[in-house]
Amino acid sequence: MLSKERHQTGTGPKLREDRKDAVGPNDEWAMDFVHDQLATGRKIRILTVVDTFSRYVPVLDARFSYKGEDVVSTLDRVCRQIGYPKTIRVDNGSKFISRDMDLWAYQRNVTLDFSRPGKPTDNAYIEAFNGRLRAECLNAHWFMGLEDTAEKLEAWRRDYNEERPHSAIGNKVPAALMKLPDVSSPSV
Repeated sequence: MLSKERHQTGTGPKLREDRKDAVGPNDEWAMDFVHDQLATGRKIRILTVVDTFSRYVPVLDARFSYKGEDVVSTLDRVCRQIGYPKTIRVDNGSKFISRDMDLWAYQRNVTLDFSRPGKPTDNAYIEAFNGRLRAECLNAHWFMGLEDTAEKLEAWRRDYNEERPHSAIGNKVPAALMKLPDVSSPSV
């Protein structure tokens, strides 16, 4: 478990009472896993990440299995491209409470905001997104292998981020908000 000192410096887990809405890009991300399978029946896990301000999806990463170090590797790759979030909302899954994830967050001054066990509404952004991903992409395709899965997920992610206006952010596309650091918070 994280030390009291780390929490007081703002780099440990977040307290529920001090939760605020995101006010800009990379202010807060939400992250989770979605499970699916290939056409062969082999199970896959997909790491999903959403910026809660812009609704931008920086990554959808499918693998056969995930460890904490895999989550860290994926986050590092993505964050080098678009920047590090201040906070990431996650559940209490073993990949998110791992030492690798804790050390990564500490070294990058990222606060991990853990959901209460059994309370998916604590991370409603990612739950809603995962439902949309399942309905629009996962249920619409057969995945032949990991490479095929990655290609289909990336095509859907690009459409979601760059082509499709979202009513929750004033009928803009998420990518437009990621490029505007001084915009005001969208109404939720």
